[in-house]
Amino acid sequence: MLEKINETAGFLRQKGIIDPEAGVILGTGLGGLTTHIKTIREIDYKDIPNFPVSTVEGHAGKLIFGEFGGKKIVAMKGRFHFYEGYQPEQIVFPIRVMKYLGIKYLFLSNASGGVNPDFHIGDIMIIRDHINLIPNPLIGRNDDRIGPRFPDMSHPYDLNLIEKAEKIASRNNITVRKGVYLGTTGPTFETPAEYKYFRIIGADAVGMSTVTEVIAARHMGLTVFGVSIISDLGVEGKIEYITHEMVQREAEKAEGKMTTIMTELISEL
Repeated sequence: MLEKINETAGFLRQKGIIDPEAGVILGTGLGGLTTHIKTIREIDYKDIPNFPVSTVEGHAGKLIFGEFGGKKIVAMKGRFHFYEGYQPEQIVFPIRVMKYLGIKYLFLSNASGGVNPDFHIGDIMIIRDHINLIPNPLIGRNDDRIGPRFPDMSHPYDLNLIEKAEKIASRNNITVRKGVYLGTTGPTFETPAEYKYFRIIGADAVGMSTVTEVIAARHMGLTVFGVSIISDLGVEGKIEYITHEMVQREAEKAEGKMTTIMTELISEL
């Protein structure tokens, strides 16, 4: 695995992606944040050796390098999912490459369904913890050069960054929630019974991404911050028919507030 990581990282360095401080992964309907990046390089996933290719609407499939919040970052405009047919180690391969390009921080966003009855569509939830129901990307032989066999997950999301994000939201009059994100394989949206079960076991929001990426990031010692935009509700009495297009629209509506938080947070690194 390390050989492929180094091959891909070397290719990207030759393309001018040098010493980014942070990586950013943008979920469904949230790619507009990239318009705020002062772009230096933009490369299609299909042109990057060993990279998977996005197959989902709302995931553009571009790697963008540039300045954001006064820092050099590398951003994934579109991520990969287990339901696309990719194996967990393929899903997290770009995170490993970003680590070997030099990032120390990973920022993630997603659109998710709220199962906390206090949540509303359009809410921004800072992820404080997660529940993983997707096959773990670390299953299989471990390469000790990349990370330990049994990585600690007592603080998957950085408490210092969470505190800073809350202060940024407060001074910008942005209401934020904090909660537990639950990752499922998808691609089906959840049944009412599943929503109820996820709430019972401690989730505040549910989606089809993020958790595998965070596991890989922590395996390599990266500092992680994650945020969910509540695009629909899985609360009894509030569950309605939903489509992927509806999720995209609701995520796009709240994107500006998320961008404000991310910009100021990255600028304070």
